[in-house]
Formats: sequence, C-alpha cells, structure tokens
Amino acid sequence: MIRAWFPTLIYCEPLMASGARFNAGLAAECRALRDFDGAGRAWSRRNYPGGYTSYASMNELHRFSSTFALLERRITRHVRRFAAALDMDLRGRKVRMTDFWVNIMPASAAHSLHLHPLSFVSGTYYVVTPRGCPGLKFEDPRLDRFMAAPPRRAAARRANQAHVTYPARAASLILFESWLRHEVPRNRVDAERISISFNYNWS
Repeated sequence: MIRAWFPTLIYCEPLMASGARFNAGLAAECRALRDFDGAGRAWSRRNYPGGYTSYASMNELHRFSSTFALLERRITRHVRRFAAALDMDLRGRKVRMTDFWVNIMPASAAHSLHLHPLSFVSGTYYVVTPRGCPGLKFEDPRLDRFMAAPPRRAAARRANQAHVTYPARAASLILFESWLRHEVPRNRVDAERISISFNYNWS
C-alpha cells in the first residue's frame, strides 16, 4: 500500500465574484504609490531590476489606505480557512497581517526564488494580469534532499513534479505556507503585471 504523507498545500480562490471595478481603482493606487515612493524606487533599482516593489519602503499599506484595509479584511477570512485546512492549532490567538506591499513587473522584470521568514502564511492577490504574463512558480521543498534520485518523467503526475506554476489571474488569491520557496519568472509581455503580496503571523 502506498500512501501520501506530509503534503504541501496551496490555496487558490477568487477573492470576489467580479473584481474588475475594485481592481481598476486598486491599480491606479498602486501606480500612484510607485510615483510617490522615491525610496522604494531606489531600492528596486538595486534589488528588483526593471520592476518596482514597496517591500522595503512602504510594506504596511493596510495601516494607511482604506482600500488596502478593505482588502486585508477580505484576505484574512481566507487565511483563517487555510489555517483550518492545515489543522493548525492557533491556541486561541488571532491571525494578523504583518506586511502588505505592492509589486509592479513591467516587461523583462523577474523575481528570483525566495521564501518569507518570520511569518506562517504568505500570499499574493492579483490586480493586473495581462495575457501571457508569468504565474507564481513553486518549488518542491524536498528538492535539496533528493540526492541520487533519477529525474522525473516528463509526463509525471503534477503532484510528483519538481515545480508547479499557478497562473496569474486578476482578482484571484493564492496562499501558501511561508517556508515554501517560490519565484516569478521573467515577464515576457510588454505590459505591467501588478500584484500585492502579504505575510501573516499569529498572536
């Protein structure tokens, strides 16, 4: 008998039935933030070539913007649901968003493999996703322990592949445990991909 143990769960759901109007206003606010945030643009030139992120400059947007505060409340409901699916014992504590930042990826921008320390759930909400823009690519967390294992077949079941990519879809939400490494490959379309990322802790 073969059984699956130690699963890696990824949560993906639409955040709202029709988010076009909400996202249009959100996209305008993201672009206005980029224009205002000189420190973020300077940091991005050094660490996020070609793109813009407010990660190192304005990363608690839910505390300053009513639009982002509304988005936080909507996301938090899904984070609670995800934590329950993971059988997490929060010991009576609340889940709390700690970081909330904007990412704007024009043509050729990319975000290399990374994880999110000091949090337990992280995720992304998609605002603008032009046709053909890159999705979110996850890496099998056991990859550095495979040692002498042979490669997987090209037609391997998705659960057995070393990487899986979730397409970027506007108004959709993706949640994952913060230790799971992920990346966004180079944007190969001549249009901006806009997303908002976040971290949650429990306290």
